[in-house]
Amino acid sequence: MTLRVVQWSTGNVGRHSIAGIDARPELELVGLWVSDPAKVGKDAGQLAGLGRDLGVLATNDADALLALKPDCIVHTAMADNRLMEALADLARFLEAGINVVSSCPVFLQYPDGTVPPDFVEPIRAAAAAGGASIFVNGVDPGFANDWLPLVITSVSERIDQVRCLELLDYSTYDSATVMFDVMGFGQPMDFTPMLLQPGILTMAWGSVVHQIAAGLGIALDEVKETVLKLPAPETFEIASGTIEEGTMAALRFEVQGWYHGRPTVVLEHITRLRPDLGPDWPQPAGQGCYRVEVTGEPIYTVDMQLMGTDGDHNTAGLKATAMRLVNAVEAVVAAPPGLVTALDLPLITGRGLVT
Repeated sequence: MTLRVVQWSTGNVGRHSIAGIDARPELELVGLWVSDPAKVGKDAGQLAGLGRDLGVLATNDADALLALKPDCIVHTAMADNRLMEALADLARFLEAGINVVSSCPVFLQYPDGTVPPDFVEPIRAAAAAGGASIFVNGVDPGFANDWLPLVITSVSERIDQVRCLELLDYSTYDSATVMFDVMGFGQPMDFTPMLLQPGILTMAWGSVVHQIAAGLGIALDEVKETVLKLPAPETFEIASGTIEEGTMAALRFEVQGWYHGRPTVVLEHITRLRPDLGPDWPQPAGQGCYRVEVTGEPIYTVDMQLMGTDGDHNTAGLKATAMRLVNAVEAVVAAPPGLVTALDLPLITGRGLVT
């Protein structure tokens, strides 16, 4: 059965989603929403950089797209700087009876114990009213710290700690809003960006530690945060702009899920803008990786290296986020109505993608 899909946005993730939808034989792209008036009327294939037309023109008319009554919306619009608007959009889709796979807001990956019910209940109520399902995921938060670590724990005899790390150089990530405003790179060392405001790390990645804990059958006692920053030793350029000497150029943080007096489930990010920054911090495998460390009996370390065919590991990360959503569309459409998590879905594979 062919499922009719609308893609919502054509940004860093959305353009890869379009390519992914086009690649899956059971999916048909029937609509495309854009926020930029300059993109209205342009073909989806051109906006996705495919070099060919797909016969679907971009529009900013949300009502017209909902009137198509698609089976699913692939929602990849940025929510970091418009949280309440994004939540309202998702609720509107669900109330209309349209299933959703989305890259944000990330706390919806596994919100229980992470955010107040006021953030989640309207989404669940909308899903119930519309008889639709929603799955929020990606690569991180997402696959790299839900299915990947939980599968590794399935070959453990004893588990002392599960640690999930992102070890990436973000210098080629082209989004000034994310890099400078949200994460705080290129800002004075005493500046507190959105990401590092009190409780925001836990709101964003608390879903990760709570979901892994749920998969292991434990309830966390508390969640703690740690943050370290390093300055730029000199002025240099990245894809998003200029990093002045003395401003933040490397970031390391942990979201720790504590159980029985110790950090048992840990999400750690080490983000550099140059490989030579923080030489004593853990180093990635290859140009960048997601790492899972399970300590106990036995001890496991698994590195998932990323590399796009264009030679950029950040491209691979964006594609991974897009395809985690697109490849899940069929399973989410088939799921019972409600907010579903990685713990609820069956095994999702790349079926149909082998050429």
